Amino acid sequence: MSGARLALTLCVTEEREGSKADLDALERMFRQLRFENTTKENPTGRQFLEEMKAFQETLDGWAEPVSCAFVVLMAHGDEGLLKGVDEEMVELDNLFEALNNKNCAALRGKPKLFMVQACRGEHRDLGEAIGGDQVAVIEQEHPQTIPTYTDTVHVYATMEGHIAYRHDKDGSSFIQTVADVFTKKKGPVLELLTEVTRRMAEAELMQEGRVRKVNPEIMSTLRKRLYLQ
Repeated sequence: MSGARLALTLCVTEEREGSKADLDALERMFRQLRFENTTKENPTGRQFLEEMKAFQETLDGWAEPVSCAFVVLMAHGDEGLLKGVDEEMVELDNLFEALNNKNCAALRGKPKLFMVQACRGEHRDLGEAIGGDQVAVIEQEHPQTIPTYTDTVHVYATMEGHIAYRHDKDGSSFIQTVADVFTKKKGPVLELLTEVTRRMAEAELMQEGRVRKVNPEIMSTLRKRLYLQ
């Protein structure tokens, strides 16, 4: 992790009250974690793709080795889709593919973190009786070749099919919790994300006069423990 750390934030702020607070929190987090962040506000559906392609080209053209890339995507959305400021939808998979081991040589075998603050459906979680959970991390030896999609973490603000909540002044509970945990605690990224999940799962959000529950979904193909501090 001694090389460059680059980040890209693509955020639709129009008709998304509280998104400015999220941008401020992310900027503080990236500054502390020594990421050089580029922020683009109100991209169209097409511009989401164009900005990801430009970011990939920036990474591949960087003068020094790149250690890590961090991408935050914030917009209205549905499962597998983000909505640009022009109401056009873009597929998340097409955005993710720009930085995979095939398409981005600078990040081949390097960690890539994606965080998505967007709804993934319309379901509202009212909560259930407390149950257990289990987190498993599997590490592998270095192979001669690596799969196309290794060393990537995808973190969604909510579970598949569910709404992602955002306060009109304070920002989203997801982005605010991530920024707080990542700047105040040290440890492997997956361990920090488990703490984010715990905090969000314990919180109770009010909507339409009723208590709602929400927690992020984390998907990882990391081959090593990743530390950002």
